[in-house]
Amino acid sequence: MASYINTNLASLNAQRNLTTSQSSLATALQRLSSGLRINSAKDDAAGLAISERMTSQINGANQAARNANDGISLAQTAEGDLAQIGKNLQRMRDLSVQSANATNSASDRAAIQNEITQLSSEIDRVAQSSSFNGVKLLNGSFTSQSFQVGANNVAAQDQITISSISSARTSALGQFQGFTLTGQSIGTASNTAAAQSVTVGGATTSLGTIANDAKVLASAINSSGVAGLGATANATSVAAATQTIGTTTAGTVTLTVNGTAITVNATTNAATNRTNAVTALNAQSSVTGVVATDTGSGVSLAAADGRNITTALTLGTAVGTTMADFGMAAAGTYGSTLNITYQAPAGITGNVVFTGAFSNTTAIAATGTAISAIDVSTVSGAQTALTAIDAALSAVNTSRASLGAYQNRFSSVVASLQTTAENLTASRSRIQDADFAAETAALTRGQILQQAGTAMLAQANALPNGVLALLR
Repeated sequence: MASYINTNLASLNAQRNLTTSQSSLATALQRLSSGLRINSAKDDAAGLAISERMTSQINGANQAARNANDGISLAQTAEGDLAQIGKNLQRMRDLSVQSANATNSASDRAAIQNEITQLSSEIDRVAQSSSFNGVKLLNGSFTSQSFQVGANNVAAQDQITISSISSARTSALGQFQGFTLTGQSIGTASNTAAAQSVTVGGATTSLGTIANDAKVLASAINSSGVAGLGATANATSVAAATQTIGTTTAGTVTLTVNGTAITVNATTNAATNRTNAVTALNAQSSVTGVVATDTGSGVSLAAADGRNITTALTLGTAVGTTMADFGMAAAGTYGSTLNITYQAPAGITGNVVFTGAFSNTTAIAATGTAISAIDVSTVSGAQTALTAIDAALSAVNTSRASLGAYQNRFSSVVASLQTTAENLTASRSRIQDADFAAETAALTRGQILQQAGTAMLAQANALPNGVLALLR
């Protein structure tokens, strides 16, 4: 075997291995001291890029959760102020009911009005001062506000927009966009079912195939599901007619009221006929829903629930008898009227159109009395105030319900973001965090190799000394 002095291959090999073990030892020490597997891009270029993207998403999710919590705080602030406004409105309603009572004198109502004025001023003060971090909440200026609740810039996914918080100023409360129809005729009353619908804001809702009957129409409108639309039926009344005796032979007749056949004795005496009719008809009022009343000159009919009243007469043993013999209006179908109210949700404009046997078109417009303008110093004023306060309470309650819904949504957002941040953090940890078990083993291995390498390098450096023996 040849011997060389100028080139010590064993020493070079030992040096290279020592350098490698030193690098491994340094890497293990760095990872154990920092707790990170990736301390620079050279450790894992792809892993670094992935973990940095995850860091952006984690930080964004955590900030978005804080944003959502701020949104909850804002909604709670507004809702709390609205709760106080609601309490003041309830007190004002109590005072309005009190003022409407006939036992109050003018001075009593003046005192009541004074308290209402003070309560109205307090409502307006709260509405103007309510704010969160300098942002006014209840004065009508809070519109189209977006909350960043995501880590990115995709509006549909990362933002929640509150279109508006309705103004709680007394100049706005009590008024609403919509209309109030009182004593609205249903047209020609009919018990024949026909298609009926209502169109609001361009959307048509079927009310079903129903009779043109105020009671039935009110029920269909109230169960239609159209937000803000409601109706009540007024009592149906059929006035007494001029009583004219046409009976030539006393006997019986059959009066049919709302499909129920009722036998009535007909005579040639006007008062007896009225008594007989009223007694017979009222005996069946629980079935027909119709109450008869002797007016002294005839018989009137009424249905308190607003249903149609349909009458017919069929001769029995009596001869020449007509409805006029009892002082009753001519046989036929008589209808009532409707009271319809509509309070349009935000953004709904145009007309409300009823199509069918009951046909009506009414424009959506500002209506009602503002809370700032109510005056309970008269009975009529107190009654008007009740309507205005009820509208104001409805508006406040709607706003509170919306704010409560936003709070629940923000709470859900926070929970979702926290879960997302937790899962992303776990994923990032698996990529960039050091495995201490593995790194401790690497450290031990590096330390042993470092010691062995140093010893072997010393041995390799001593190998050329053997050549001196050949020179002796």
